[in-house]
Amino acid sequence: MMTKARRAALWAAAIIGAAALAAWLFQRPIGMWLFERAAERNIGRDTFTDLPDGLHAGLCGTGSPLPNHERAAACTVVIAGKAMFVVDAGEGAARNIALMGLPNGRIKAMFLTHFHSDHIDGMGPMMLLRWTASGNTAPLPVYGPTGVEKVIAGFNAAYALDNGYRTAHHGQAITPPAAAGATAMPFPTPTAPTVVYDADGLRVTAFAVDHRPVEPSVGYRFDYKGRSLVISGDTGPSKSLEAASKGADLLIHEALNPAMVRTLAANLDKAGRKQTAQIMRDILDYHASPSQAADSARVAGVQMLVLSHVVPSMPSPYLNAAFLDGAKDRFDGPVIVGEDGQYFSLPAGSKAIERGSWF
Repeated sequence: MMTKARRAALWAAAIIGAAALAAWLFQRPIGMWLFERAAERNIGRDTFTDLPDGLHAGLCGTGSPLPNHERAAACTVVIAGKAMFVVDAGEGAARNIALMGLPNGRIKAMFLTHFHSDHIDGMGPMMLLRWTASGNTAPLPVYGPTGVEKVIAGFNAAYALDNGYRTAHHGQAITPPAAAGATAMPFPTPTAPTVVYDADGLRVTAFAVDHRPVEPSVGYRFDYKGRSLVISGDTGPSKSLEAASKGADLLIHEALNPAMVRTLAANLDKAGRKQTAQIMRDILDYHASPSQAADSARVAGVQMLVLSHVVPSMPSPYLNAAFLDGAKDRFDGPVIVGEDGQYFSLPAGSKAIERGSWF
């Protein structure tokens, strides 16, 4: 005799089976319905809507040249009020900006810290997405130390044919030729902190950092309505960064774990990849370790330290403690290993730092 529990189980199995059959038979209309809902939700998303007035940073790329599924190359979005800026544009940065609900078309200006490939090789897509159907009437201004002219001239030349194709296809109203590409905004390598941008309540100060033999190389401080954040660029331990960061709310600092990089070098040697192993050893002398970044955060008296441009890229947050290697013991504030999509919000008129993910 069939028990009540067995009958219920058979009914449940029948219902599940019928649902699975229906899902298979009607896969096409169900798939289109799901796609329409996703398109409506994602295209209508606007991260700016819920942002309070203040200064905000979004990590659009926390990785390095070492490949990693979860991390794009160097990129940080800075939003002051409703104006959006980008510091560096590594590979994958434009994609992440879009995934964070921040249209590339709203980028007001870009700031480059230096001209290593992993800080500029995502500029092409970013320039293109800022231009197409955005309503911008002028090219993207790109601020950087002397040499930025060559970088921008190269990208403009590389994309000239593509720009022409797009205007021919979409028309001048959608892709106006006068707004394509970028315009270089060079400044001399600063010998002391130097204001390079000052408009609409936002002041951006550039300062030299030590990334020798890469010269020029700078970091940037952003000040807006009493809130401040600093982006180190690539640097070893730097007194100029500590001075420029004095009293800032947030320090976003690059970091390399020497022991982990040496482990990579040793295994590359074993695999017969001698040249790449030597590159691993070479990079040890012009990046800061997590502990050195923590020391700088302590000296500068910042509220929070966020590590970005993580070398090597951590495949799992479980490894973060090993990567930090005691950095939290050298700085009293929060020390965070940044991840792509994270944001840090500094509302005006407050001392709070709110954080979360825009992914």
